[in-house]
Amino acid sequence: MNKRVAVIGGGPSGLECAATLRKMGISVILFDREAETGGHLKQWHKLFPDRRSSTEVLHLLRDNHQPDGIEIYSNTLVERIEETGNNFTIYAQENASYMADAVVLATGFDLFNVTRKEEYGYGIYENVITSADLELMFSSPGKLVTHQGVVPRRVGFVHCVGSRDEKAGNLYCSRVCCITAVKQAIEIRQLLPQTQATCFYMDLRMYGRHFEELYNEAQEKWNVSFIRGRLSEAAENQDGSIIVKVEDTLTGRPLKMNVDLLVLMAGMEPSAFTPKIITNQATAYGEDGFMLPPDPLIGSNRSGTAGLFLAGTCTGPKSITETLADARSAALEAADFLKEILR
Repeated sequence: MNKRVAVIGGGPSGLECAATLRKMGISVILFDREAETGGHLKQWHKLFPDRRSSTEVLHLLRDNHQPDGIEIYSNTLVERIEETGNNFTIYAQENASYMADAVVLATGFDLFNVTRKEEYGYGIYENVITSADLELMFSSPGKLVTHQGVVPRRVGFVHCVGSRDEKAGNLYCSRVCCITAVKQAIEIRQLLPQTQATCFYMDLRMYGRHFEELYNEAQEKWNVSFIRGRLSEAAENQDGSIIVKVEDTLTGRPLKMNVDLLVLMAGMEPSAFTPKIITNQATAYGEDGFMLPPDPLIGSNRSGTAGLFLAGTCTGPKSITETLADARSAALEAADFLKEILR
């Protein structure tokens, strides 16, 4: 097939979509605004539910691009996409332009900016970190310490930071925060057996296969504590530890607890990058800000523009497993479209 598809985004969905298209004999041009492909996966240590190394998964995704037929442009910021007759023109920085017969948007998501939740103290108190920060600490031996260089004795995990939060403007569930907290709490207990791990949650939503089993393992094997209640406030003690105030909604009692590290489980938000490059296309957005296919049930990878397809978390929060499956689906939709225009 003498046709070419442009994939915008070099995260897991973009990599998997590009590899699937190439296996079907379709030429692919992939754009990534970062120096290395991989997206958010590059910052992760282990994946749920089996705690598989993210590095291993990333290498497998990248290895799929060794065959000829995939051009990768790293450090390339796509500025806009325009329809030109039956094709698309992709305009990048420095006036570079590229032609493609179809386009797949795999522009991913942004992590919620937790500084918007001032009551939690991120950026104010040194021992308040995000779940992404903790993953980087896991990846660096000897770095799992407080800002003062002390091994933490208590670590608290706050669920739903920037998700299911009317004040933050995000009413949706980010789907992966609960299981990420469970996974990280287990890792803390594995690496630091003397450290206590406590999760503060609203509701535990174990969406995927084996997620519930991992939650049970966290309690039964690793003695992770779970307190149902939204954190109302965090403050800093003189020694740099964090005092948290929360209401235990199961007992109806207010609680105060000191922790040495407070981890905020940052949710997913729509990528701010996506709307900037498709201003001329007939695309729609849901109330949550993510891209909305015309028919989410039987056309979840289609947009309102023929030849423009959607893959991965640009349409909503997903796990890695869901993201890769969605990327393969988008590739099949793009291939079917190319077959139709050849008839």
